[in-house]
Amino acid sequence: MPPFQQNQYGYGAGAGYAAPSAVQVDQGLRAFMLGVYNNMILGLAVSALVALGLNKLSVTPALEAAGRNGAGQAVRLGGQYLTQFGVTLYTTPLMWVIALAPLAFIFLFSFRMDRMSASAARTTFLAFAAVMGASLSTLLLRYTGASIVQTFFVTAASFGALSLWGYTTQRSLSGFGSFLMMGVIGLVIASLVNIFLASSALQFAISALGVLVFAGLTAYDTQKLKEMYLYGNYDGEAAAKASIFGALTLYLDFINMFQFLLAFMGNRNE
Repeated sequence: MPPFQQNQYGYGAGAGYAAPSAVQVDQGLRAFMLGVYNNMILGLAVSALVALGLNKLSVTPALEAAGRNGAGQAVRLGGQYLTQFGVTLYTTPLMWVIALAPLAFIFLFSFRMDRMSASAARTTFLAFAAVMGASLSTLLLRYTGASIVQTFFVTAASFGALSLWGYTTQRSLSGFGSFLMMGVIGLVIASLVNIFLASSALQFAISALGVLVFAGLTAYDTQKLKEMYLYGNYDGEAAAKASIFGALTLYLDFINMFQFLLAFMGNRNE
């Protein structure tokens, strides 16, 4: 840090610099983590609103079915009748654009995050959350609303407990990082293989492993964010960007754990 530059505690780093007290460090850490959770919750809210909005536009009662196939018959998907908008959204190549768009945002974050301003990073994160909400809207076709709500609250309770443990535990979780990332790679490979095998047993195993892996990542990532703040040296802008990156990390942990839990707990629409 250049001489006399202000750090997050408001102290200069040059002559006369006074190290922050333990109370100031704790207050700064809590403010940082609160920013992470607030941004994450905002992202989840955006995703939920987009998913619900698209579902309302895409689904219609049987007596009002508007979406038609080439033979003029009403189109059903996941046990529900689609409007013409829903047919375009879920039965044309546009569905692949929606499904893959979140991945494009992840690459954008990976390659551009260090060059983004804090405001640009927040805008990009919210745009990513909206695109993810569009991708997740298919869950509202496949599963009943009641089971989705139930699974969401179970995920929220589990996430909260795991994140709190990761924040408060004195045990270092760094040794689990490589193991958990190997688990993520294994999940991706197994999921791709199961596209062709369509094995219910393999899908059950993938869901079980997915819950365990992202439960572990929730605690691990929370501790990593805490340590990143404590051992980093962030000014206001850098701290704001780190908060967005942390929100993205925990958002992905939450969304993935939710989807894997839904495979167990969700009741499918008939």
